[in-house]
Amino acid sequence: MQKKELSRAQELAERAFANLERFLHIEAVSGIVLLVAAIAALIWANSPAAESYDALWHTPLTIGVGSLIYSQSLHFWINDGLMTIFFLVVGMEIRREIHEGALSSLRQAMLPMAAAIGGVAVPALFYLGFGHAAAEQQGWAVPTATDIAFAVGVLALLGKSIPSNVRVFLLALAIIDDIIAVLIIAFFYSGGLDYSGFGVALIGLLMVIGLQKIGVGSAYAYIIPGFVTWLGILLTGAHPTLAGVVLGLMTPVVAMPMRERPLDAISRFTGELLGRARAPERDASDLMDPLKRLRLAQRELVPPVVRMQGTLHPWVAFGIMPVFALANAGVNLSGVDLSAEAPQWVMIAVAVALVVGKPLGIVSVSWLMVRLGWCALPAEVSWRSITLVGLLAGIGFTMSIFIANLAFVDPGALGAAKLGVLSASVIAALLGLAWGAYSIRKASAMTKASSMT
Repeated sequence: MQKKELSRAQELAERAFANLERFLHIEAVSGIVLLVAAIAALIWANSPAAESYDALWHTPLTIGVGSLIYSQSLHFWINDGLMTIFFLVVGMEIRREIHEGALSSLRQAMLPMAAAIGGVAVPALFYLGFGHAAAEQQGWAVPTATDIAFAVGVLALLGKSIPSNVRVFLLALAIIDDIIAVLIIAFFYSGGLDYSGFGVALIGLLMVIGLQKIGVGSAYAYIIPGFVTWLGILLTGAHPTLAGVVLGLMTPVVAMPMRERPLDAISRFTGELLGRARAPERDASDLMDPLKRLRLAQRELVPPVVRMQGTLHPWVAFGIMPVFALANAGVNLSGVDLSAEAPQWVMIAVAVALVVGKPLGIVSVSWLMVRLGWCALPAEVSWRSITLVGLLAGIGFTMSIFIANLAFVDPGALGAAKLGVLSASVIAALLGLAWGAYSIRKASAMTKASSMT
């Protein structure tokens, strides 16, 4: 069958969208977008238009029906609302890794699990080791988190010379790191709990389970149960973004059951659709039913956890996370008195804990586990690779800034903590790139030397 020629405008648009789609799937791009958003926030917050920066994020945003009205600042809706979707994707990543990834077997997960624990405990001890008032010590968890998107994006900049198992190890470590961060938020940064809210959250979760039991696969059907769960956790006094993690962990890892296999259904409905479309006296409305059933079969060809993660990831990577960075990374430097002792030590403690404590904890605990014979390094993963992972894990960024917002009430300490996170993340990224380039050259030289002998 001869293809129809498209107009010049359509051809250009088709080519542009194809290039854009390829561009958005480059892992390093999301990290770059995140960095650009943070830089833009810093410039904006320290420009003559600084007042507009604060005014924007404190703009009240109200939702309600009739007399039921709920009003909060735009900053709240970003940090407590939109970030729930970020945590939903985190929860789904954890669910997938437990089902079929690096966390699916205890033996496979032991080394990244131990490394992640070391990468949380040592930075926290580093931070507390600076010693100060209890109000500032509340930030002990700020340097314990790793930004998955940013760290993996920086690793991608080193190219294909880095073995794929190094990326898998970094992903597994970062995901376990996220699990620990979620538990820290739940246990240490949630206020006095109002247990009546758990009843509301339970209703939402039961609605989710009920929809799953009757085979409802459409994501739109879960919006209301998801909102009820979020509202319930908000009412308890715990951070409402935890609802995203819970819902992500509940996302099915297998497709909804159908009367016939999805591939067989797709083949049958495609045949039926073609038959009706080629009928000499066809009515366009006759195509609606087979099209609907074909779309359903196509949807169930992929498990919900994979489908939803793939759908939400671009929105999170290129929408929610940059908006979060724009709303939270804008530290007004004139408002942070680094000559004062408390803000100064908070910034230094956070930065040192991320840049030094993270790699030290990850590498030392990994070495100890291997030395004791409890674990072994994965194939193609050397100690240079473990050091690279440790350095990149010092990129705290999104999660560290998120925890800082929960840990500090004083604006000066919060600003100092954010400066510590931003500076440490940049330093860790540069150190990781430098060490990665050195490791690649070293490995290349060793390969050449061995080929000559």
